Amino acid sequence: MTQPTIRLYDYWRSSAAYRVRIALNIKGLAYTSVPVNLLASEQSAEPYRATNPQGLVPTIEIDGRRIVQSLAIIDYLDRRFPAPPLLPADPFARADAMALALIVACDIHPPLNLRMGRRLKQDLSVDDDGRARWTEHWMGEGLAAMEAMAPDTPYLAGEAPGLPDLCLVPQLYNARRNAVALDSYPKLVAIDARCTALASFAAAHPDRVGAP
Repeated sequence: MTQPTIRLYDYWRSSAAYRVRIALNIKGLAYTSVPVNLLASEQSAEPYRATNPQGLVPTIEIDGRRIVQSLAIIDYLDRRFPAPPLLPADPFARADAMALALIVACDIHPPLNLRMGRRLKQDLSVDDDGRARWTEHWMGEGLAAMEAMAPDTPYLAGEAPGLPDLCLVPQLYNARRNAVALDSYPKLVAIDARCTALASFAAAHPDRVGAP
């Protein structure tokens, strides 16, 4: 299969973009990174709004077409480039893996992203201690559920890493950055360690990608 032309609109510390970088690496797909500096609010201004009307990263351009939202991007990549698969074939196992991914993407990540933090600080005058407690609460609630639901397999997706692992690893990176204690989640920490030892995950790490 011919390698498509891929451009990834990316921010090095965006957990959503981090997920997509891992997926691209697992699929063996080369891409050009187009940095979007979230701290400078480049995502909210033209011309990026013309690229992604939601003003978020990541956005992917592949063969001249654009896709937004990290899970939609990963689903597209998995369907177009099915080997290795990112979700189990068995319908029940697939649903379980998808549920774990959605805990991160829908329940943990949204209250903790940059725009939410800015809203808490600028509009609601929540101080640093309050924002830290907010982060710890929502992170802890989601991770506790994932720990209870984690299967007794090497990875959340089964015998090989898949979509829920792509979501977990960036979330634990964020947890550590925010000094959230992870002692209560030994299964997740062990899975994270297995994943981050893999080249596809290591190459996508923010420290490897680097700040713009």
